[in-house]
Amino acid sequence: MTFPLPQPVFDANASTGGFGDLPDWDLSDLYPAPDAPEFARDMAQLEKDCAAFAADYEGKLATLDAAQMAQCIARYEVIETTAGRLMSYAGLRYYQNTTDAGRVKLMADAQDKITTFTTPLVFFSLEFNRIDDARYEAVFNDPLVNRYKRVFDRMRAMKPHQLSDEMEKFLHDQSVVGAAAWNRLFDETTAALEFEVLGETLNLEATTTLLSDHDRAKREAAARELARVFGENIKIFARVHNTLAKEKEIEDRWRKMPTPQTGRHLSNDVEPEVVEALRNAVVSAYPRLSHRYYALKARWLGLDKLQVWDRNAPLPTEAPRKIMWDEARATVLEAYAAFAPQMAELAQPFFDKGWIDAGVKPGKAPGAFAHPTVTTVHPYVMLNYLGKPRDVMTLAHELGHGVHQVLAAGQGEMLASTPLTLAETASVFGEMLTFRKLLDGAKTKAERKTLLAGKVEDMINTVVRQIAFYDFECKLHAARAQGEMTPDDINALWMSVQAESLGPAFEFMEGYETFWSYIPHFVHSPFYVYAYAFGDGLVNALYAAYADGLPEFQQKYFEMLKAGGSKHHKELLAPFGLDASDPAFWDKGLSMIAGFIDELEAMED
Repeated sequence: MTFPLPQPVFDANASTGGFGDLPDWDLSDLYPAPDAPEFARDMAQLEKDCAAFAADYEGKLATLDAAQMAQCIARYEVIETTAGRLMSYAGLRYYQNTTDAGRVKLMADAQDKITTFTTPLVFFSLEFNRIDDARYEAVFNDPLVNRYKRVFDRMRAMKPHQLSDEMEKFLHDQSVVGAAAWNRLFDETTAALEFEVLGETLNLEATTTLLSDHDRAKREAAARELARVFGENIKIFARVHNTLAKEKEIEDRWRKMPTPQTGRHLSNDVEPEVVEALRNAVVSAYPRLSHRYYALKARWLGLDKLQVWDRNAPLPTEAPRKIMWDEARATVLEAYAAFAPQMAELAQPFFDKGWIDAGVKPGKAPGAFAHPTVTTVHPYVMLNYLGKPRDVMTLAHELGHGVHQVLAAGQGEMLASTPLTLAETASVFGEMLTFRKLLDGAKTKAERKTLLAGKVEDMINTVVRQIAFYDFECKLHAARAQGEMTPDDINALWMSVQAESLGPAFEFMEGYETFWSYIPHFVHSPFYVYAYAFGDGLVNALYAAYADGLPEFQQKYFEMLKAGGSKHHKELLAPFGLDASDPAFWDKGLSMIAGFIDELEAMED
């Protein structure tokens, strides 16, 4: 049993940043305060519940009938809910200010205690996987527990990779000083980085945002300063990656995982050949997607070659403007409502009830996420809002996650969580709805061109860039299996995939080879990144079905989100006439991106 913190990216004082009143989290729906008696009460109750559960069920799972199994599962879900609530509160406070010693201590202490308390529960999955197949099928075909069969089928997929009970307990106990500790080192290091750009001291989030500034000199200054600071810290980042990749290789070897990616595929409930088909389709499409688009962009910018600081540059025709928070909110809610009023209604409380933390603040983790907390509370969304058009899309993206998490909560703690490959569906769909609303409202050819170019860049970043990240990780883990990697070794792997994916339109400045160092997914969730490309391709196919007038699309869409993790991707997509295991499926999504580039090229005539 693990209770992962949300992935990123001061106290709850209003943070405006010049974009209007940006909301801060109200975490009181979880706990009133870190020293609240409710927090201590739940921690004590968790210890008792874990011990009682182990005493009542260890060594007995194979003897339970359906009614007893239903009671066992209900008690397990209560434990998951309590632990998840405690860890969510500690984790969310930590991400608000990762440099605050009190928040760091609360999270570390909570993680230590919960790991210790839940160690007696390690038997649960191990023993479950030892239940005889015939007995398992007989119990879980009973209506009392049949709805949970999907989650236990996924658990039993790990059966060939299971270690001894004693070894599994050791790994569980040791995790707080293993991967979790290296994750914290990475988070705290990146949050504390400072960058001097044109006389201003900025954090990582604000500096990377400058890479999409209208002023090319400012973009270049930001890129060169990123390279300088990453270079100064490269030994720490190389140590983090070397250690985590080696730790993973050791555990994978003990578990007899055939590849470093196998564990991620199993947790994503997706077949390796489906991921391979996606990866191959995207890589073969590089010339007609990223290579072709960036050649166009070089012409628009009047450059023979693009530099890395031009990759996300606005178009010369795009007037710089700051998007106030109220406008961003209205844009996304209106786009959601135009698709289905229910979608906007589900998103509204995020704005009204302190479920979003939007401002850029000292010590706050970079990036954005939607954390579901537990099914008895509600999700929280974190942003670092800087008034850019892409920030509006990020809001649409994370709210999509939030809506999905709210709808899936009805499945209960064990079934609500969606595999990563499907977890990006609602988020990317939310972005697509917002983009289409803006595109339909474009009043001039220049405005339409700007919107299309922005969307193509977002899709390239979601599909091409993430598959390049995936290839980088594959190369990194393969290389680490052969021995320790120097920073230069890792840099060379990074450049090999960057050159291939971005294409001949680019020249790479000295220092860009270190830009792998700040990507959090490589550290927090190895091989996570292909889920973004999976989600984008899936949503493109879904949106095509919606645009083609598939009957009752909205109803089918909400039913898919409500299913959470209770169904396989084949079952979820069947009502839409889609099948991700069909290699041609991915070409549909890639063709949508290519079609947008076709339109941009036609505008050149």
